[in-house]
Amino acid sequence: MSAAKLQAPRGTQDVLPEDAAARTAVERAARAVLEPAGYRRIETPTFEQTELFSRGVGASTDIVQKEMFTFRDQGDRSMTLRPEGTAPVVRAYLEHGMHKEPQPVRLWYLSSFFRQEKPQKGRFRQFWQVGAEAIGAADPAVDAELVVLLRELLESLEVRQVQLRINSLGTPESRAVYREELTRHLRAHGDRLSDDVRSRIELNPLRAFDSDHAGTQEVMASAPLLQDFVSDEDRDHFAEVRALLDAAGVPYEIDPTLVRGLDYYTRTIFEFTSGELGAQSAVGGGGRYDGLVEQLGGPATPGCGWAAGIERMLLAAGARPEPEPVVDLFVAWEPEARRTAFEVLTEARRAGLGAQMDLAGRSRKGQVKQAARLGARYVAFVGADGCALQDTEAGEQEDVDPAAVVARVINGRHLA
Repeated sequence: MSAAKLQAPRGTQDVLPEDAAARTAVERAARAVLEPAGYRRIETPTFEQTELFSRGVGASTDIVQKEMFTFRDQGDRSMTLRPEGTAPVVRAYLEHGMHKEPQPVRLWYLSSFFRQEKPQKGRFRQFWQVGAEAIGAADPAVDAELVVLLRELLESLEVRQVQLRINSLGTPESRAVYREELTRHLRAHGDRLSDDVRSRIELNPLRAFDSDHAGTQEVMASAPLLQDFVSDEDRDHFAEVRALLDAAGVPYEIDPTLVRGLDYYTRTIFEFTSGELGAQSAVGGGGRYDGLVEQLGGPATPGCGWAAGIERMLLAAGARPEPEPVVDLFVAWEPEARRTAFEVLTEARRAGLGAQMDLAGRSRKGQVKQAARLGARYVAFVGADGCALQDTEAGEQEDVDPAAVVARVINGRHLA
């Protein structure tokens, strides 16, 4: 009996060499947008204590209730593959004393995350996000800055048909009053709600706004809106965020039904969508989380941030051909000259050249074909009787000492 064919787990994807260049372009773009604005790179562990997410993300959220990959380690501790990036970054902010640094502390990351949800186009159970967090400042300019930076990233990646929606969730206190009113509304129309929404009326009624169930959507069309319950201070904060976005020339739509799937959000929330993605149109979003640091055991500290899905951004951006790696020198060799050829190869790489040599035992003719496939600018033929260097663009060839090959290639590049 033959062994079963092994495949990647359902809902995951391999990043093949032909896909890697586009992902590298995302990382390059994120660095170019975020680091000049003062954001420094941070990476947190792939798994964390489960308590971090149950306390930080919220026990009533879909993420904690349904989607986390959780396991017990050898010490019988509950661990979870990180489903999102903000709570781990805040944990690191506290653990490493960053709250003692000049505030706000600006951080960015590019990491893989894990959620056990139904795989869809551009949505996988292991997925990658780029994110940015600004912790330690409550100024509305922080909110606006983060929105502008995410928009700049999407523009630099040429993500198409981008739209921005914004809303304010107010403070937990004003939201608590609103939740009571919304809960009453949902209970009064419980027979028209989906089973999922009905079962979670007490836990997380705001999530009803995200339902695609027809009856639930009809009920939510007449539901009370949070914007009618926020305080004057929250309204002023949101008004200033909007004024700053106006000043920066960033178009947006105020969507009073916009909510986020994480409990830690307060005040400003935002979401960028792309018409290229169909019904599941979100490419990135975030908002303010002024109570999260305190929830995780730190002092009362404001914070704001966002995350954007790399797979989603690339889908919405379409094909972006990336240049192939430059091969300055291909080293072809005869069997008796292997060591000399390897010396030439090593010297070329140490000099900063893109250099390859044949490792498949090809004939001389086969090595020439491989050099052409790679687009090598120069080809060195190393044999027992010496070395010849060919300029593939000029079509010229000359005999050279193997020790002089690298200098000749470097000189030729400078003259080109």
